[in-house]
Amino acid sequence: MNKDLRIVFMGTPDFATSSLSGLVEAGMNVVGVFTKPDTMKGRGMKATFSDVKKYALEKGLPVYQPETFKDEACLPLLRELNPDIIVVAAYGKLLPPYVIDFPKYGCINIHGSILPKYRGAAPIQRAVLNGDEETGITIQQMGYGLDTGDILRIDKISISPLDCTGDIFDRLASISKDIIAETVNDIAEGKLTAVPQKEEEATYAAKILPEDEIIDWSLSAKKVHDTIRGLAPFPGAKTTLSEKLIKIYASAVSDFKAPEGAKIGEVVECKKNNLTVKCGEGCISLYSLKPEGSKLLTSTDMINGRKVSLGDIFGM
Repeated sequence: MNKDLRIVFMGTPDFATSSLSGLVEAGMNVVGVFTKPDTMKGRGMKATFSDVKKYALEKGLPVYQPETFKDEACLPLLRELNPDIIVVAAYGKLLPPYVIDFPKYGCINIHGSILPKYRGAAPIQRAVLNGDEETGITIQQMGYGLDTGDILRIDKISISPLDCTGDIFDRLASISKDIIAETVNDIAEGKLTAVPQKEEEATYAAKILPEDEIIDWSLSAKKVHDTIRGLAPFPGAKTTLSEKLIKIYASAVSDFKAPEGAKIGEVVECKKNNLTVKCGEGCISLYSLKPEGSKLLTSTDMINGRKVSLGDIFGM
């Protein structure tokens, strides 16, 4: 392992922290960590650090939080750090050409999909929301477009019907931690061949919007289930019950047969561990729910607390 390579890391959320920790634990020479500026939260407007910044400070790594890269604002800093390679994971800022082209081995990006599928901001969520059976980690040589760079390696995983987005995040983060140091070393030693992406196969994974969070009960039970697990654990799939907002975090497609005349969104079975709702096609069992202003509840909690009863109708 070439531990003399000067590495700059750029990332922000916990997903990126796994990759940074992979480099640190392998003994690689991380000379600087870039992350987004602190956010101000709470009544006291206290600064909130990104997950990457917290980890970097714990490890004694120098942290940089530029407000902008425009007009070569960071060029003096790059010259000072003199990286051989820049590793990017969920940074949240677009990098201009002068940054991408600066290091000897360029910039590489760790992306949570099998590129060119799901370029963009929400590749993991979109894979689960769409009911995909596999996804993966792609490490690409960064180009000037959004996730358009040549592919250096892909590591695939399967997605089970019960996996939620949180499960896939954790598994992909673990993979990125395991492979990043080896990949950086292989790039420096010329062991990897960059393969251009097939543009005709490219799709876009747009960020999750408020309207994406709403459950459409007129869809099939499978589609509703994919919506719920695709939005778990955050931000949660939204619906209403008795005109009050409720979020649902866990479900399963049910083989229960709704009675004749049951309405879409209607609770058709309501007994211990079985809160079943009619969908446009088939039924779905709900297991984890959070009424507005309440803690997270099981279906049994909902039934026993009479927050839901047979014949109630979920809607939006």
